[in-house]
Amino acid sequence: MGVMIATNSQRGVGLCATIAALLLITSGAARAACIDLPSQGEGVVAAIQDARTVRLDDGREIRLAAVEAEAAHRGEAIAALSLRALGRRIMLHGADDAPDRYGRQPAFVFVEGEARSLQDELLEAGQLLVGVGIAATDCRAELLAAETTARDSRRGLWAVGAALKNAENVDDVLSRVGRFSVIEGRILSVREAGGTIFLNFGRRWTRDFAVTISRRILGSFEAAGISPKSLENKRIRVRGWVERRSGPQIAVRDVGQIEGPGAHWRP
Repeated sequence: MGVMIATNSQRGVGLCATIAALLLITSGAARAACIDLPSQGEGVVAAIQDARTVRLDDGREIRLAAVEAEAAHRGEAIAALSLRALGRRIMLHGADDAPDRYGRQPAFVFVEGEARSLQDELLEAGQLLVGVGIAATDCRAELLAAETTARDSRRGLWAVGAALKNAENVDDVLSRVGRFSVIEGRILSVREAGGTIFLNFGRRWTRDFAVTISRRILGSFEAAGISPKSLENKRIRVRGWVERRSGPQIAVRDVGQIEGPGAHWRP
């Protein structure tokens, strides 16, 4: 069942902080890269299904593309989305409108009359995380910049320092198995085995955190001017779903999952 309005428990201090953050970012300079993607139509939001999904009055379910929600912050994220979108006419943009396995149409969502996407605004308010698989690099850079603003300002989910995980804290990373996470640390070694490149964040390969890159996607790294071997001894930030192999790992399927220090790589 869709969430028509936020509950009382969702309206407390967190919602006040959300409103304040949204007011702050509304006055900021508009970025328009994602709005340049092809139009997918429009509709009126009839219900909020979850922190990143809305239902339109014609029955369509729209999944906010390229973002992920943090389970511990779900209530505030739903409240923020409700505040911004419920009952509003929205415009949909995106390179691919094929439904996901749940029948939801992924799209960048723009409230009528607004130049910034809901994704952009909610990221900058600290309510969501940038996801993966964003083909348009200008749009990806726009979203990452919004998330960086929230992180630097400690807004929303970034108000708690633990939101950005430390690659050296293996137990903390293991607690994220099966969950989308943003992890930062220094790569101690780069090794290749069986067509897979391992970016190792520790010396105990069977226990410490690692990032894996299939040789099949090395072309995208080359196009971005990046050699995985050159990342040795570099501090990076990686995002994706944590899996447990011998130790915790994130499989990189898109060069955009990795960020270097102080800048976003853009293929």
